Amino acid sequence: MLGDKKDFSAQARLFSENTVLNTFTEGIAILKLNGRKEMAEAFGKFLKGFETVYHFNGQQIVNLDGDKATGTCYCLITLIATEDGRKIKTTIAATYHDDYIRDNNRWLISKRIGDFEWQEKTKLN
Repeated sequence: MLGDKKDFSAQARLFSENTVLNTFTEGIAILKLNGRKEMAEAFGKFLKGFETVYHFNGQQIVNLDGDKATGTCYCLITLIATEDGRKIKTTIAATYHDDYIRDNNRWLISKRIGDFEWQEKTKLN
């Protein structure tokens, strides 16, 4: 929801201060970020050209172990932009593999590996 509203500073606070985030598409590393500041800047830069950003989170599996946890979350991302005067919808299927820590009674993502499984572009008009 925070990413959809383009509130990247608030979104970055869902992650620990020293978060490591790696993103892959078709097995190729496309992004590596360290810490909240890099994350907020990169998210803003990537999404600035999109008029609509919408994440639909589906199944999530979480395994708790005291103040730590691991999890997998499935997400369908919809991005809409105008290219050459036409609306283009980009749909991305993502799987996030996360490590979590509990810090001051708040769960934060401490490490994320994002796999962009597939992507599709469609003209809307």
